[in-house]
Amino acid sequence: MTSHAWFLLLVLTVAIALLIYLINSRLRVHPFVALILVSVGTGLAAGEPVGKLTDSLEEGAGGTLGDVGLTLALGAMLGRLLSDSGATDAIAHAVVDRSSTRRLPWLVAAAAFVIGIPMFFEVGLIVLLPLIFSVARRLEADGGAKGSPYVLLGVPAIAALSTLHGMLPPHPGPLTAVTGLHADLGLTLGVGLVCAIPTVVLAGPVYARWIAPRMADVRPDAALVAQFTGSGPRTGAAPEAASPSGAAVREPAAPRSRGGVPTSLAVASVLVPVALMLLRTLAETVLDESSALRSALTFAGEPLVAMLAGFLFALGVTLVRGDRSGERTRDSLTDSLKSIAAILLIIGGGGAFKQVLQDSGIGDAIASAAEGAHLNVILLGWLIALLLSLTTGSATVGIVSATGIVAPLTGTGGGLEASLLVVAIGAGSIGLNYVNHAGFWLVKESFGMDLGQAARTQTVVQTLVSVLGLGMALLLSVFA
Repeated sequence: MTSHAWFLLLVLTVAIALLIYLINSRLRVHPFVALILVSVGTGLAAGEPVGKLTDSLEEGAGGTLGDVGLTLALGAMLGRLLSDSGATDAIAHAVVDRSSTRRLPWLVAAAAFVIGIPMFFEVGLIVLLPLIFSVARRLEADGGAKGSPYVLLGVPAIAALSTLHGMLPPHPGPLTAVTGLHADLGLTLGVGLVCAIPTVVLAGPVYARWIAPRMADVRPDAALVAQFTGSGPRTGAAPEAASPSGAAVREPAAPRSRGGVPTSLAVASVLVPVALMLLRTLAETVLDESSALRSALTFAGEPLVAMLAGFLFALGVTLVRGDRSGERTRDSLTDSLKSIAAILLIIGGGGAFKQVLQDSGIGDAIASAAEGAHLNVILLGWLIALLLSLTTGSATVGIVSATGIVAPLTGTGGGLEASLLVVAIGAGSIGLNYVNHAGFWLVKESFGMDLGQAARTQTVVQTLVSVLGLGMALLLSVFA
C-alpha cells in the first residue's frame, strides 16, 4: 500500500461521513443534492482532473438512469394500470385471506426467488412492489402484523432478489465469473442453489420476523402506496375463522375490480416481462451465438424492452376490456410518474457518486490492499468483491474486478472450488450495500425510510446474504 492509496481510502471515509451528515444533520440537504456535492468533492480531493470529473458525473448519472430509471418509470406505469384494474387489490385479498400472517413472508420470498432468476434486483423489486404494498396495506388495516407490515414483506423480497442477483447465473456478474474462472456452469448453478436457499431463508423471512416489530413506524409515502395499489388504506378488519391447521385466517372478501379487467389478464401483465427475461436466459444458455432466434430473444429479454412489453400488454387489456377512457388512462399514467421523480433523481445521484469513486482510483486502491493479504482464495475473492462493490457502488464491477484478481490463483480452474469461488465472489459483491448503491436509494425511497432504517433493512439484509453466502461456500469447500 502506497501513501497515495491510504490517502484515497481516507477520502472515501470522509466522503461517506460527509454524505451521511448532509442528509441527517439540521441542514437536511436533499439526498440528490448531497450526492452530487459529495461526488464533486470526492473527485477533486482524489485528484481527478476537472474535465474528467464532469464526464464521470454525467456518465454515472446517465448510465444508472439508463439501466434503472426508464425501467422504473415503466414499472410505475404498469403498477398504476394494475391498481386501476383492481388486480393488485384482488391479489392482496387472495394472498392475505388464504394465508396466515406467519406464512406471508415465506410466500413473498418464494415469489421473489422465482422472479429473481431472470431479473436484476431493481427490476424485480419494481415488479413486486404492487403486491408487497397491497398485502401490507391489508395487514395494516386489519392489524394482522406486529410492527411494520411493509418491512415484514419487503425484507424477504430484498433478500431473495439480492441473493439471485449476486450469487447465481444467469445474472451477468456470476456469468462473467464463471467464464473468467473456467467454472462449470451446471455445477455452479447447483452449488449456487444449495448456498442460496438457506441464505434467503435466514436473511429473509427469519430476519424480517425479528426486525419488523422494531421498525413499526416504517410506512411508504401515501401517494406512492396509492399509485401502486389504487386508493388509500381501508379501515376495519375482516372477521376471523379457524383454518383446518388451527391458524387464524381472514374470511375471504370479494375482490374489487374498478376497471372491469379480469384479474388473470392483469396478472399476466406482470408475467410478460418475467417470461421474456427467462426466455432470454434460456436462449443465451442453449442457443448458438449466431442463432437469429437467440438474437431476437436476447433483445426481447432486455429489462427495458421486457418491461415495455408488459406495460403495452397491460395497456391494451385496460383499454379493450376495461371501462376507462383513453384520456383517463393517460392522466392516470402521467400522475404515476410524478411520485417517482424524486426517486429517479436520487438514483441518478447515486450513479454519479459510484462513477466518481470508480474513476478516481479508489477502487484500485482497495483491490491493491486486499490482494496483498494472505487469505484463503475463496475468502480473498469474497473480500475483494465486497470492498470493490462498496467503493464503486456496483456489484458487477466488484465481481468482474475480483475475478480478474483471483483468476491467476486458481490455476486451470474447473471443479467444485472454482464454482464455490464464483458463489463467494458474487456474495461479496452484494454486501455492505449503502449510500453509493442505486438499489439502496430505491429501497429507501420506495418504503419511505430514513437512512438509519434503510441501513437496518437494505444494508443489513444484503450483508447477511453476503456473509451467509460466504459461510456456505466455505462449508462446501471442505468437500472440494
